Amino acid sequence: MGYPKHWKKLARDIKEKADWRCQKCGRVCLRPGEKPPENIKPRAYNLQVHHHNMNPADNRVENLICLCSGCHLGYHRGGKGNVSPGQLSLFDMSGFS
Repeated sequence: MGYPKHWKKLARDIKEKADWRCQKCGRVCLRPGEKPPENIKPRAYNLQVHHHNMNPADNRVENLICLCSGCHLGYHRGGKGNVSPGQLSLFDMSGFS
C-alpha cells in the first residue's frame, strides 16, 4: 500500500495547519506559487509531510508532521528518527478528523 488518492489535499491541509513552518527547526517555507528571494535556493524552503512511522499507508493525522526538505532528508539519511513522538504532540491537529 502507498499514498492515498487524496494525499495532495491531505498534505496541503497539514501544511496549512502548520502555517507552512517546519515542525522541527521552525523554518518558514514557501507556499504554492510563492517565489523565494533571489539569493535563496527554493528547495531549501520546500515543506514536506513526513510519516513518523515511515509507513506511507498510515495517514492518521497523529502520524504526520511537516518538515522542511533539510530536516526531512536528515531524518531519512540518518536511518533513525530526529523527530520524537513528543514533538508530534506539540502540533495541535484537533481540527482534522
